[in-house]
Amino acid sequence: MLSPIDPRMLISTSQPIDPGKKINKHDPVMLKKLCQDFEAVLFNSMLKSMRKTIPEGGLFPKNNAHKIYQEMLDVEISNSSSRNQSIGIADMMYRQLQRQSGQEE
Repeated sequence: MLSPIDPRMLISTSQPIDPGKKINKHDPVMLKKLCQDFEAVLFNSMLKSMRKTIPEGGLFPKNNAHKIYQEMLDVEISNSSSRNQSIGIADMMYRQLQRQSGQEE
């Protein structure tokens, strides 16, 4: 049987959260961070899809180490982009979730 996903596992390691701390869905800082993490996941998926369209080849052969490094780089680019230069999905989700929970700014 699959265990449910703990939302704390989706939060990037840039700002670790105490595993014993309960997630407060009414905390605006936590809500903003979770929205940014979701945007990072979407952006990472987009990067993977874009990389699949690039034809293989080049000066150096691509081995398993290259693929692992590329995936790690994509994750960091996604996390950094969602924190610094958001594409807007996190902000829209944040505003929508705030309205639904009655926490309008």
